[in-house]
Amino acid sequence: MVKMVVVATALAGCFAVRAEGDSLSQIGNVRLKGFLGARLDKMIENHVAAADIDYLTAPFLEKTERKFWWQTEFWGKWMHSSVPYLKYAESAKLRASIDRSVDILLSSQEANGYIGNYPEELRCGEGWDVWGMKYTLMGLLHYHDLVKDTAKGKDDVRCERVLSAAKRLCDYVIGEIGPNGKRGRELWQTGNWTGFASSSILEPVMWLYRRTSEKRYLDFATYIVRGMTEPDGGPRLLDLALRGISVADRNGHGNKPNADGHYVAKDNRWKAYEMMSCYQGLIEYWEVMRESPLVFRGEKAARLLEAAVATGEQIVRDEINLAGGCACQEAWFHGAKKQHLPYAHLQETCVTTTWMRFCEKLLDVTGDPKWADQLERTFYNAYLAALNPAGSDFAAYTPLNGYRSSGMHHCYMHINCCSANGPRGFLCFLKEFFRVKDGAAVFNFYGSALVSDTLPGTDKRVAFDMYSLYPRADEVRIVSHTEGVGTLPLKLRIPAWAAGTTVTLNGKACDGVRAGAYYVLSREWRLGDIVEVRFAQPVVAHTLCDGTARTPHAVAFTRGPILLARDSRLDGPGALNEPYPMRSFTDGKVIAGFSVLRPSCDDFWMTFAAPLKFGSHTENPEGRLEDAAFFCDYASAGNAWRRDNHYRTWFLMEYGPHE
Repeated sequence: MVKMVVVATALAGCFAVRAEGDSLSQIGNVRLKGFLGARLDKMIENHVAAADIDYLTAPFLEKTERKFWWQTEFWGKWMHSSVPYLKYAESAKLRASIDRSVDILLSSQEANGYIGNYPEELRCGEGWDVWGMKYTLMGLLHYHDLVKDTAKGKDDVRCERVLSAAKRLCDYVIGEIGPNGKRGRELWQTGNWTGFASSSILEPVMWLYRRTSEKRYLDFATYIVRGMTEPDGGPRLLDLALRGISVADRNGHGNKPNADGHYVAKDNRWKAYEMMSCYQGLIEYWEVMRESPLVFRGEKAARLLEAAVATGEQIVRDEINLAGGCACQEAWFHGAKKQHLPYAHLQETCVTTTWMRFCEKLLDVTGDPKWADQLERTFYNAYLAALNPAGSDFAAYTPLNGYRSSGMHHCYMHINCCSANGPRGFLCFLKEFFRVKDGAAVFNFYGSALVSDTLPGTDKRVAFDMYSLYPRADEVRIVSHTEGVGTLPLKLRIPAWAAGTTVTLNGKACDGVRAGAYYVLSREWRLGDIVEVRFAQPVVAHTLCDGTARTPHAVAFTRGPILLARDSRLDGPGALNEPYPMRSFTDGKVIAGFSVLRPSCDDFWMTFAAPLKFGSHTENPEGRLEDAAFFCDYASAGNAWRRDNHYRTWFLMEYGPHE
């Protein structure tokens, strides 16, 4: 097994680190307009600001949880999105709800620091108690940042009270299941999924250390990291990743996986959501430790980011489907090659949101645009498909063929993990849309928006106005509102699928535009400078084999980052079952003939028509002619949220007698 040695010293507090909360300041720098702005505004108003705070905080006031449920995660998830959305929307109603919820939560804290709903004898053991405290820490620290940012010295007492509550809660966990804890068990031995769920508390522990620079929190984080990486039967998040073992194949390496088929397992390593949450924490730990050579010790510790990147690449290769989603019953299952088949509970929204957070973090620390490509695909497809048109709810699962529906009730409450988690996904897109970083202004995503930021160490503002109907349309227009800041590189992400994209500056064509990289325009920007980008968005066929057949018999289509679907509202439910001719499509081949249509109603964001040949009756002269097939974007498919509104993204192609 890999052994990692990290020495945390008193010098740990002497170096500057970037607080996770600092990224929240980016939220107010982007104002989305158009389709995406309307979706975001509805979600904030009808979901985030509409939350029933008394209902979310009620479980903390009682200590009666004996079924090992996860009621206490809901408040922390809500806070993790409500605080940054308050910065975006400046809603007095939302601010009042946030303040009230924190007051209720603080009133529930016990003298020993515990905040939760488990009785004393069941705490820090089986179930989701540590997981719930993880989300409570997240919520408290987000609120601390909010008060610190907005009070500006006027409410230091409240700010310190919240930080003190977070410290006392973390101290409670350390005392119970930290090194030589009272409970006599390792942290990774608690909870579910071979320690994944409990170990993911590393992320807010690192947030707490960033805000306090107190050595005991870094020591505790190091203890958690060791539990994640060293015990044979533990999470094994370092060595299995570095050995190239796919996320779906990490069982059986020092652990005996559960084989009883239960939805929640103690000893399996295939749980997608919790695994990625652990890697979020490992990256936070790596970020802090790398900045102080006096503290960072051990070659294996230095490879934590390498393991996270390798895991992300494994997920892309083996699990991510054309909608940017993944997981069957929330577990890894080599889903990329099985996405056309009717697997159970596909594409859970918690997994989708956590994958977006993972991509956001990898993009932030590596600067590699491939993670923005992944985040974009997931956002436009799996994520927006899960959000209902009113913005008030998220589907728990979004199959690639079927219909949309609200999720289940969790923990005897009228809420579920996905509805609580959903708003966090839009934040990933919003935070990485535009920012000034490493001396450059960076556009990772495109859409109508006003953006601005301040050059570090100065009071000089950088601002641009973007107009675009992308990805529905191909063109993006960016107008400079920037002047007098000196030479500033502007980096434009060109997606990997967008070969043939062109860029012009003030009407003049630019050279060297390359797909899968940033295109950089470095100049002294003046008011009214215009950058125009025209993306090439071909329609591409994707094929998969069915079972043991060697010939592909399933086909799907993408246009740029968008997965295309047929919807029963466009040309009737019968059309969804019409087979395509055998061997009509080749994997990865560009398909001509798809044309963009004006949507027939507001239910659809994008609609397309294509002349395609259908099977079954091609012996008939009329049957050999092409027919018009109508498609929409996957996010619009099934968005009536009715059982009679069906959609399909994967289509069966005919078999021959020799197969």
